[in-house]
Amino acid sequence: MLDKKHIENFQAIVGAENVYSDKAHLIAYSYDATRTHFEPDAVVFPRNEEDVSAILRYCNANHIVITPRGAGSGFTGGALPAQGGITLGMEKHMNKILEIDMENMVAVVQPGVINMDLQRAVEALGLFYPPDPASEEYSTLGGNVSENAGGMRAAKYGITKDYVMALRAVRPNGDVIRAGKRTIKDVAGYNIAGILIASEGTLAVITEITLKLIPKPKFTKAYMGIFPSVTHAMNAVFKSLASGANPVAMEFMDDLVVRALKEKLGVQLPEDAGALLIGDVDGNVEEEVAFQLATLEKSFKENGAQEFIVAHDAEKRKELWFARRNASPSITIYGSKKLNEDISVPRSMLPEALERIYAIGKKYGFNVPCFGHAGDGNIHVNVMVDGSDAKQLHDGHQAIEEIFQLVVDMGGTLSGEHGIGTSKAPFMNIAFNEDELALFKDIKHAFDPNNILNPGKMGLPN
Repeated sequence: MLDKKHIENFQAIVGAENVYSDKAHLIAYSYDATRTHFEPDAVVFPRNEEDVSAILRYCNANHIVITPRGAGSGFTGGALPAQGGITLGMEKHMNKILEIDMENMVAVVQPGVINMDLQRAVEALGLFYPPDPASEEYSTLGGNVSENAGGMRAAKYGITKDYVMALRAVRPNGDVIRAGKRTIKDVAGYNIAGILIASEGTLAVITEITLKLIPKPKFTKAYMGIFPSVTHAMNAVFKSLASGANPVAMEFMDDLVVRALKEKLGVQLPEDAGALLIGDVDGNVEEEVAFQLATLEKSFKENGAQEFIVAHDAEKRKELWFARRNASPSITIYGSKKLNEDISVPRSMLPEALERIYAIGKKYGFNVPCFGHAGDGNIHVNVMVDGSDAKQLHDGHQAIEEIFQLVVDMGGTLSGEHGIGTSKAPFMNIAFNEDELALFKDIKHAFDPNNILNPGKMGLPN
């Protein structure tokens, strides 16, 4: 529990109406999408960058830990106050789009801006912000930057880091730093913005983000490829892209997901459908869209596709995407709890990676339905267990560890977009050697020598 004097000092900085230590607020800010609970000792809502600086300076002097938080929609515990202290809520006041610069095609935003709110604002002006995490309707851009969020459009357009041009952030001692510029080129000094991206609030608190925008494509169409097996679909992924296809998205669902969609949601799919690839193509002329669709259809059929469907209107496109958007809720037919990990491998390794992942599931007797962003090699692996069975939970976590080791051995990574947080911290030694982990600790100490910012995350010491 924080001393009363600390609460009073926070109230003096931001006003009593922006400091809460009642049970309702502590519970509300104690969890994220992991369903794991850690209560803070207080929740503080800064009104501006000056407040953030004053709060951090006070906490640093008094060794009070701080957990920055956006919407709390993360899947790995990055925004959980694992060691108590204060949760710094950025969504209440620091949630404004400060500028949309049409001439330089950049947007300047505060960290509490909702991803989709920015998308809508720039699209109304004919511009486009591509990163589209599944949580885009409620996740904040500060959280997206802190986790380096991806999304379905990453196959063509990349992820959050590809759009961050500059940041303003506050170090634990209260110093305000600028990292990057709104220029297209900038090679002066260390890439501090790059270090802060995906740092999960462990190094500094982001207070302003400058994001690159691009022109909005004029035409978009959706497609679906239906395949007899997972292997056929996975071969089609990397071979299609190598042949010149450049889809916006190429989303994958395996045979277990196809079965779940049929049984639970009544999605009409061919009886022998063993896997699906769904996505969009876009362009500024209709001929470009037609070329992309023709390239995909040719490659899909060369790799065994039974059917290639194109959505020529918005209603049909919505129908095709319904299957992908409901993949996650449908697979609960296989178990009451899913151990969901977002591994990523080189695209050419997808067929082998999935074959070996299924073998691990079979070894333990678990169904492991998989779906996700095959176009960029990022697959959501779901080990399905009975959440009330202690042995199944233990074996499920053991299976996950084996999957992590397999993926790293194949040149992949523990996380394609969800981050490390608390849930993947124990596995960092699988992905990094002792020297690399020591370097992470050195970077952390350089930014935060008193270890007050989000301690215990990213596999860093508590």
